[in-house]
Amino acid sequence: MKVSFFGAADEVGRSCIMVSTDSTAILLDAGVKLGSEEEYPVIEDSQLRRIDGIFISHAHLDHTGYLPHIYTAGYKGDTFATKPTIELTNVLLSDYIRISNPKNISKEGMAALSSHFKIIEYGKAFKFRDLTIKFIPAGHILGSALICVSDGRSKLVYTGDINLMKTRLLDGADLKNLEADTLITESTYGAKKDIFPREHDTEQRLLRSVNETIKAGGKVMVPSFAVGRAQEVLFIFDDYMNSGVLHKVPLYVDGMINKALRIHRHNVIYCRKEMQSRILMSDYDPFKSPNFTPVETKGQRNKIVAGSESSIVVTTSGMLSGGPIMFYLSKLGNNRMNKLILVGYQAEGTLGRAMQDGAKTININGSDVRVQLDVETYHLSAHADRVQLESIPAKIRGVKTVFIVHGEHNKAEELREALAQKYHTVVPKLGESFSI
Repeated sequence: MKVSFFGAADEVGRSCIMVSTDSTAILLDAGVKLGSEEEYPVIEDSQLRRIDGIFISHAHLDHTGYLPHIYTAGYKGDTFATKPTIELTNVLLSDYIRISNPKNISKEGMAALSSHFKIIEYGKAFKFRDLTIKFIPAGHILGSALICVSDGRSKLVYTGDINLMKTRLLDGADLKNLEADTLITESTYGAKKDIFPREHDTEQRLLRSVNETIKAGGKVMVPSFAVGRAQEVLFIFDDYMNSGVLHKVPLYVDGMINKALRIHRHNVIYCRKEMQSRILMSDYDPFKSPNFTPVETKGQRNKIVAGSESSIVVTTSGMLSGGPIMFYLSKLGNNRMNKLILVGYQAEGTLGRAMQDGAKTININGSDVRVQLDVETYHLSAHADRVQLESIPAKIRGVKTVFIVHGEHNKAEELREALAQKYHTVVPKLGESFSI
């Protein structure tokens, strides 16, 4: 087999890896890189039209956002993913196209994608031409998967985005009985310093901070990815409001998060058994908590920012690259009583990273906004940290070569240096190909 890296090579974003044999070529993921400018995989349209199949690890746009373009370019084959990934991808892509209006996508291309999705179930080996493919739970977001590929001689495991620790929603990645010669792993948090504190400790610090702002009469904004982080954050707030630890104030849910909650509820069989039991064995449904107030109109948003009462707003987008958070920031960002809480990865070049790094003035829709509110970061990450990432190769029997992708240069290199003591390790460059 040969692997070629058309995205997520020495960078975070636009994940797109080709696996090919003499007779078959497939893509693992097809994402875009969101930032000050959108960037796409470095693969020619003529090559896309010759692809035999596309296999998607999970729904986030940095792994799926290029799919409509591939069909617009004339690809006629199928795209394979788990059922939740397909449903979440349709929602996220529709929102992305509505907000960004990318010029490389046609309505016909989007329609072709929707009609060519095929469901793969976890753990069931799938024969695709001369390849055997299997999806394994990755623990990242609902429906996320490690993708195992074999041509009968070589075996490859691609982590996509991975998390080994259980969360409120999901169990950690299932690495039991995996075997591979080659591992392609993410490195979002691959630096030596990227060691997350205990989840309970992080939650307690977060709750103290939110309570301080509420007590002072301010409003708390939590920008989040619509899928994964938003549900975790909402369940944390819901649980602690119900127990009395978190002050009970209006908890507004804005943007695509509301649709994502419904998809999670419909696919609860893919969540932890504890979550399934919570819904089936009690009258309390955490996906429909009475503490959540959906925001569905601009009028509601205006009332939230104009009102004098304290509140919490959980909304999109997670990196401040668009969505309702831009409205809330434009109205609330210059008031030091308010607070912005970041709970996910902030990519280089995004407004989220700029605010995380202490930007004092931001530009929203052509207008400068002076930043006076507090900005805090809490690691409620759905990614593996450095300790987990280092442990992954040893959990997969037979690994000899590790390709490190989906990480900023310094983080990928630090992880490579650590793994190089036991494995042949490579941080590939865009466009590079390797025989495995």
